[in-house]
Amino acid sequence: MMDTKILVVDDDPVISEMLKNYFEGEGYEVKTVGDGAEGVSYFKMYEPDLVLLDIMLPKKDGWQVCREIREVSAKPIIMVSAKSDVFDKVLGLELGADDYVVKPFDPKELSARVKAVLRRCQTNAGSGDDEVIRFDNIEISKLKYELKLKGRSIDIPPKELELLYFLASNYNRVFTRDQLLDKVWGFDYLGDSRTVDVHVKRLREKLEGISDKWILKTVWGVGYKFELLS
Repeated sequence: MMDTKILVVDDDPVISEMLKNYFEGEGYEVKTVGDGAEGVSYFKMYEPDLVLLDIMLPKKDGWQVCREIREVSAKPIIMVSAKSDVFDKVLGLELGADDYVVKPFDPKELSARVKAVLRRCQTNAGSGDDEVIRFDNIEISKLKYELKLKGRSIDIPPKELELLYFLASNYNRVFTRDQLLDKVWGFDYLGDSRTVDVHVKRLREKLEGISDKWILKTVWGVGYKFELLS
């Protein structure tokens, strides 16, 4: 943990200082910045292991910061915001955030989420999984976090790719939402099953019209599967 670096991007100095003190007390190295533009620049310079990201920021809002980080890195992002609408949570996940915490929050809960996200990332990084899954007009590399459709690389948030990779590597097998949360997000994920629905919806938008030999299918009352068509 001593080598684990956290970047806090929040324009509230009280919250930034509280997070810095709390996580340094748990053994993390913590840097804080107060606006979105500085957050993007500092991310590239500091190379943190995890980002705690507010949404309402000067210069660049948290949505834009998340987009720009995802263009260059799959490092975990937890959005920490006073915006509590379901729309905001869903948007954060769609943009590639790994979790979403609503202010005010209990530092112990946030710490638990940080540890859960870091554990999932370390497990994925250490899996040595360099296989590429290929079906008609689709190629999925979890090692490179790369999706190719009809030979062309497609931008995709890390969790969408991990979900697609898992379903495709277990083709024709149905998984419940809870099973997918366990397998893709981790057993200690503190979100809810709507997260799966959001990611499947976004995947379908990307995969529409790509092939008639497979489908990302809803099995009503059960869950989802990557089905090969005869």
